[in-house]
Amino acid sequence: MAYRKLGRTCKHRRSMLANLTKDLIMNEKIETTETRAKEVRKFFDKMVTYGKDGSLVSRRKALAFLQNDTVATKKVFDDFATRFANRNGGYTRILKLTERKGDDALMVILEVVEGK
Repeated sequence: MAYRKLGRTCKHRRSMLANLTKDLIMNEKIETTETRAKEVRKFFDKMVTYGKDGSLVSRRKALAFLQNDTVATKKVFDDFATRFANRNGGYTRILKLTERKGDDALMVILEVVEGK
């Protein structure tokens, strides 16, 4: 599986992606760089898939990835699972902004789409 290292060690990268995923779950919109957003999108899709499954194993996997954040896990299983019950992927959208002033990294808004 190809993935981006994002200039971080394995533990730092995993923690950063888990925190960004939690922020996306709680706020439903985050502003970050394009490469980070593309990575976070994969993990958010996986969390919603766990929520749609709804089994105990899925709940434990989501809880483990989200660093035992029960509020975020509850929101995934209660809110997002029902919101995206009839949707097979494509739970997020990326809106491009301008480049960051310091290093010219392309900044984007990663937001959850409105499911019906």
